[in-house]
Amino acid sequence: MESYRVPTRDSETEFIEKKSRFIGRIWVVETEEEALARLKEMRARHWDATHNVFAYIIHGGPMRYSDDGEPQGTAGMPVLDVLRGQNLENVCCIVTRYFGGTLLGTGGLVRAYGKAARDAVTEAGISVKRLWQKLDLILPYTYYERLRQQTERSGGQILDTEYGADVCLHVILPADAAEDYLARVTDLTAGTVQGIDAGTEFRAFPVSD
Repeated sequence: MESYRVPTRDSETEFIEKKSRFIGRIWVVETEEEALARLKEMRARHWDATHNVFAYIIHGGPMRYSDDGEPQGTAGMPVLDVLRGQNLENVCCIVTRYFGGTLLGTGGLVRAYGKAARDAVTEAGISVKRLWQKLDLILPYTYYERLRQQTERSGGQILDTEYGADVCLHVILPADAAEDYLARVTDLTAGTVQGIDAGTEFRAFPVSD
């Protein structure tokens, strides 16, 4: 099952450029219909805005953008370029502009719309949606720190920790990293700790880059 990058959450950012107000928004969407519903919502909310520029990319589906009345290539394409540059899918970005009376010029528009999209992406964060392997590990406290570090190095996360006579870690890892991870657990614990298969899940988790 393939992996792809998606926004971690919906976001909204805003800035002023030469008295023009730019509002950038990001949504996680699963279908083109969801993206168009967001566009309809923003057009209704910001009916008095000068422009509602958009771009969206659907995994396995269409990729669309619109300058919404701005000079061709100065608005929708810069927004789309930001989304593509981050390899994002299942994403919709809408940048609302309230004109402030000062023309920005072609280059200024490209920079402003690009900034609005980048700010919104930064605020939303990026996750990788992929197949994950869940494992339960029961271990003595003496191994806890080493296995915590190994989980991070293997690209995994500890979902939950239970403390008792021993420690029980509920771990999730990229499915293609699970075999190597279990081998390293065996090495680190001299074979005393085994991973218990807790199933797989196709879901998104944040990435640090």
